[in-house]
Amino acid sequence: MKNTFGQSVCLTLFGESHGEEIGAVIDGLAPGLNIDEDFIRHQLALRRPQGKISTARVEADEFRIVSGVFEGKTTGTPICILIPNTNTRSKDYTRGFLRPGHADYTAQCKYHGFQDYRGGGHFSGRVTASLVAAGAIAISALRKNGILLGTHIAKLATVSDRPFENLEADLETLNDLTFPVLNSAAGACMRREIESAASEGDSVGGVLETAILGVPAGVGEPWFDTVEGVLSHALFSIPGIKGVEFGDGFDLTEMRGSEANDGFRVCDGKIVTTTNHNGGINGGITNGMPILFRCAVKPTPSIFKEQESVDPERMQNETLSLQGRHDPAIIHRARVVVDSVAALVLCDLLALRYGTDFPDV
Repeated sequence: MKNTFGQSVCLTLFGESHGEEIGAVIDGLAPGLNIDEDFIRHQLALRRPQGKISTARVEADEFRIVSGVFEGKTTGTPICILIPNTNTRSKDYTRGFLRPGHADYTAQCKYHGFQDYRGGGHFSGRVTASLVAAGAIAISALRKNGILLGTHIAKLATVSDRPFENLEADLETLNDLTFPVLNSAAGACMRREIESAASEGDSVGGVLETAILGVPAGVGEPWFDTVEGVLSHALFSIPGIKGVEFGDGFDLTEMRGSEANDGFRVCDGKIVTTTNHNGGINGGITNGMPILFRCAVKPTPSIFKEQESVDPERMQNETLSLQGRHDPAIIHRARVVVDSVAALVLCDLLALRYGTDFPDV
């Protein structure tokens, strides 16, 4: 099992949903970066469950940084973050019927029954808490270099949020919201959709939209390490992400080239584009405009409706009725995970472009 991502700034994840601890190791960050533990707590809080629209499993996420930090600064050596699991209820899980939409069957095929099945084990969304803690360090480092990012729920079920307008102001607003929408009325409708699905023992999904400001032109590689390719690679590792598109994405197929192309102009001594249909990336390399992408988040697979399943030991068809504590939607919690992954990828791409001391200290 490969659990490490990145070439210059590398992230390794470890742990299981019901194990003693989960954690992350970040290697390759420059020495001297400030570690703001309050900001890490803030980011972890954005991922935490929220009442009726989330699971009843609420973890305190009292993280510990056990290496790579001295006197509040990075040392340049690997940073190891540990987060204990304190609110597990393993009796809700037994080795048996395969859960539709989960990794139960594929894990069985790959690990021959030796995997930790409780709560999804290493495949669980619980492990994303480690991603968020590590991502908070990356977000802080990027912000120090004038790079801002944020994500909102563009669509949940059939309800849409307003699009980005003033990007910098919108991103600052989103980063303080536990339910990340730009239109409060749309947010209220989305909450009702989640609660309605929960009352029926079902779940909903949606679309997350992310904007990144301040990335200089010239970052990325052609062909196999394009900015889109590397970001997509990392984003698809987030549980529940089933689609990623950049700029206008699939809508570009309905345009002519005269509409889809982003014209160039000189503004205040800088080359800019007049539109941003391509999401700030040309030829796999950043062009200095805002990077824009969207992620499709599927409905949470853990639902309380009866579902078709099998007993893999007896090779019999069965009907599955889930027990336990589950999210009727994960999209509002997933947005900070998307931000974290994007920040870690950017730190890696920038270090590859400018050297391992980027971001500047």
